[in-house]
Amino acid sequence: MSAAPSRPAEAHSSGAPSLAVRLYGTEEPVATPRRLTAGPLTAELEAGNLRYIRFHGHELLRAVSFIVRDRNWGTYNPEIRDLTVEESPDGFHVSYEATASDARQGFRYRARITGGRDGRLAFEAEGEALTDFDTNRTGFVVLHSGEGVAGRPVRVEHVDGRVVDSAFPDLIDPVQPMMNLRALTHEAAPGLAVTCRMEGDTFEMEDQRNWTDASFKTYVRPLALPWPYRLAAGTTLAQAVTVTVEDRGVRPAPSGAAVTLRLGAESGRVPRLGLGLDPADLDDAEAARGLLADLAPAYLVCRHDPRAGHDGRTLARVVALARALGAEPWLEAVVVAVELAEAEQEIAALGRVAAAMGQPFAIVLVSPAPDLTCTLPGSPWPPCPPLEGLYRAARAAFPGSRIGGGMFSYFTELNRKRPPRDELDFVTFTTSAVVHAGDDRSVMEGLGALPFIAASARAIAGDTPYVVGPSAIGMRDNPYGDAPMPNPGNIRQAMSFNDPRQRGLLGAAWSLAYFAHFARGGAAAVALGGLVGAFGAVHARRPWPAPFFDEAGGRYPVFHVLRGLARLGHAPMIEVAVSSPSLVGALCARRGEGRELWLANLGPEPREVAIEGFGPARGAILEAERFGAAATHPQLLDRLEPLSGVALGPYAVARLVADS
Repeated sequence: MSAAPSRPAEAHSSGAPSLAVRLYGTEEPVATPRRLTAGPLTAELEAGNLRYIRFHGHELLRAVSFIVRDRNWGTYNPEIRDLTVEESPDGFHVSYEATASDARQGFRYRARITGGRDGRLAFEAEGEALTDFDTNRTGFVVLHSGEGVAGRPVRVEHVDGRVVDSAFPDLIDPVQPMMNLRALTHEAAPGLAVTCRMEGDTFEMEDQRNWTDASFKTYVRPLALPWPYRLAAGTTLAQAVTVTVEDRGVRPAPSGAAVTLRLGAESGRVPRLGLGLDPADLDDAEAARGLLADLAPAYLVCRHDPRAGHDGRTLARVVALARALGAEPWLEAVVVAVELAEAEQEIAALGRVAAAMGQPFAIVLVSPAPDLTCTLPGSPWPPCPPLEGLYRAARAAFPGSRIGGGMFSYFTELNRKRPPRDELDFVTFTTSAVVHAGDDRSVMEGLGALPFIAASARAIAGDTPYVVGPSAIGMRDNPYGDAPMPNPGNIRQAMSFNDPRQRGLLGAAWSLAYFAHFARGGAAAVALGGLVGAFGAVHARRPWPAPFFDEAGGRYPVFHVLRGLARLGHAPMIEVAVSSPSLVGALCARRGEGRELWLANLGPEPREVAIEGFGPARGAILEAERFGAAATHPQLLDRLEPLSGVALGPYAVARLVADS
């Protein structure tokens, strides 16, 4: 397969949504990063910070940023003034002033960035608190790409001058793999060593793959110190990050290579696909049953939290909706009681409610309420019933049900508080793509962390199966603050509850790649998003705007991905090797005598894909030109046409079927 035939564009009325809405679900403009160049040294300047620092095309660092955060870990978008950029063949120089503030407090800083063709780069910042300023972190953050360095050697210089040879962790470290840091040296490519020196405070590293960031983050101010902390008005700080390289004859990195897929042998089974259901969405989900009828998820994860007023009537409605959709109801039960005896009584009472309904829950997942809140390394865990007793109580209260536990919050918390797996039939966790950053590239880069999460989850679970979700781009819970961030302006932001990309093609492509990574990673089941609402597959009006759908209603592009994956559940899976997995996501399964291949373009640029070992195929592509049709036609991707090749538009998803 080499080149795709030309395809007629879908006709649009004058009321058709913009390309931005079709791709991202929002009209929010995005500034184009400025490329800085000094001979073989390149970097991207974005909102005053640096991304993708490369030398001869090889990535030295993923990012160097000066960030200011509030007391809830929210990151300010600084107001930048007097930005000056000077470039010459031998180097570049950037300077600006910035203010991070809200109605209560403010912090101002000055930044200087210089880079030379010899690979030396310096980023310096000097700042002052304009008021008493409460913060959890103010200072530099450095990112090393997790995909490029995991398991590889690194030379560590500590603040006391000691130099130690170590390695970046392969399995995800639950806390801080490196402490008291002054400099890190690693090999970015054969023949290319890079040293990153950090001055002005004590730095330490955390493994950001815990939160699906594809990086190791070295940050200022150790977490063992009290937080939030206050910078009194007038307090000043000065910090710097310097990058140097040792070039021992490195070859330039290849560029412009086409994406190639190679199909292999059968290996494992496609996980069952489920969806989440927050009882707050019940009214709209019941009203949308007609739109949802063709979705057919294997199961529905039903949250039950007495603190939110959930009761027996809520459970009865949830079970009825799951059965109406042909889905198996799973119970996700939050246990409020702290003392074990009271927790046992709470679980027993919930079991009696389920028994009166005919014991409808094939799987019961339980978590103590304190585990929905993050406990940072070095901090004491809050009072909580012992997990062994909790799981035994659940098994007694729900005879015949399989019992799962772990974390209803993120993999991070599972990694830091590992459950007694011998008491469980399943280990569970979720993820969000916007814990630390809300931009499109960070969301899609995070997919690269999922293979590491899968391997680490298998190590934690051992022989016990693990299940994932409900997960989405947005945050359904915020273990690190009072709640996820509201998003009335429908913008891209970190820690957002209602992420606009759930409604765009990006959300569909992300969901396919997310499911495919955990399918290859051995998950027994994967739940994505929900039925309606912030994480939904179909539209229901909410307090925040949903361009196009608020007028037209209908199904989001992700509906078609979820519908297709649900139909592949438990089918034999076929290995797929992708030459550039950060560019294209893929999943292939055996269907009868034939094979079915799903592809997703994970970026904003058109992408041609060459497929080896698939043979003549018929296919359908969900792309921007078919956005309107996707909203109204649930079987859009069932309409297959002969294809001689695959050309994917921005964030497009393709379904291909071969008869053998």
